[in-house]
Amino acid sequence: MNFPLYIAKRYLRSKSSNNAINVITIIAGIGIIIGTASLFIVLSAFAGLKDFTLQFTSVVDPQLKAVTANGKSFILTDTNVNKLNNIEGIAQYSKIIEERVFIESDGKTYPSGIIKGVDKHYRNVVNIDSVIEYGSWLEQKTNQIVVGWGISSSLSFSVLDYAKRINIYVPKPGKGQITSVKSAFNTVRAVNVGIFDINENLNDTYIFAPINLVENLLNYKPNQISAIAFKLAENANEETVKNQIESVLGTNIIIKNREQLNDKLYKMLNTEQLALYLIFTLILIIALFNVIGSIIMMILDKKKTLNTLFKIGVTVQDIRKIFFYQGSLMSLLGGLVGITIGFLLVSLQLYGPEFFKIYITPSLPYPVTIKLENFVIVFLTISVLGIIASKIASVRINNTLIQDV
Repeated sequence: MNFPLYIAKRYLRSKSSNNAINVITIIAGIGIIIGTASLFIVLSAFAGLKDFTLQFTSVVDPQLKAVTANGKSFILTDTNVNKLNNIEGIAQYSKIIEERVFIESDGKTYPSGIIKGVDKHYRNVVNIDSVIEYGSWLEQKTNQIVVGWGISSSLSFSVLDYAKRINIYVPKPGKGQITSVKSAFNTVRAVNVGIFDINENLNDTYIFAPINLVENLLNYKPNQISAIAFKLAENANEETVKNQIESVLGTNIIIKNREQLNDKLYKMLNTEQLALYLIFTLILIIALFNVIGSIIMMILDKKKTLNTLFKIGVTVQDIRKIFFYQGSLMSLLGGLVGITIGFLLVSLQLYGPEFFKIYITPSLPYPVTIKLENFVIVFLTISVLGIIASKIASVRINNTLIQDV
């Protein structure tokens, strides 16, 4: 039998004759429970917010995207196409042409749009249909476009609004003095057939159009593109497919996954998550000072008992272990209770009745996500901090303290 552990369990279950020590112990336990529950809830809430934010990028960003390392475009040869078609890990891919454009409609101008010419496979690569709020998706070999809410509102046109003239301009390449708008810009007249709603930034930026329309607008060759968007097969290994695509397209092409396409966003979210974790870990550390105080008070209260144990042969090291185990058990049990409470509250936000939920807007509950890694992170945090706190308190026991009764 592990004697120090047995005594530690007895001390943990029993009440002290001193009510002040009982109160301090209860406060320490409640502090651990609240701190642990708070850390779990915050990590779950941020995980939900992170997933909620990143779901918008999956609408316009594919699993893999090939872009040129130099310049704005590259040539996709027939040989490249045949080799890409033979890569088993690719479920579908879409050719894309992107360029900044200037939009004008009935005297109103919008200078900061990006036109994205896409082929017929684009809808199979990204889930663009899910964000079309009004109208429908464009058809190939037409002058149809689909714009975001921001652009639609700024230029005051709607879906199939034939009364509104929509002109898209892009500067012509070349040198020399500009003598007229016609000589300076390539122009195409378009009709809007759909409005998408993703997020404010994308709504204010993108105009989707058939790839041949953008091809003609930019005077591109039929096989000249800006990027290729890839959707992977269900069980495909991303790194393997990425290497195969690189071997086909050459060293002048960079293959990026979704995280690399949004590296600034991912870095920002990861930094914020780390900051929140550190802040709430600090709160846990403060709560564990109560554990240290509780153990020290318990040591002082049990001096006579400890002296008796010492006289019958229990070593100072074993007596230290008693209070080390007591503090560790208090931290672990409090942590488990806190995680359970946090899990229940997060579950209520996910699956509970409407009146239990916290809403960002009248129709949008605050997003939360239950992840196994958060259970592990919180449990390891409280375990490590609890063990350190118990060690700090228990090392105060020495021969002088035990014998000075």
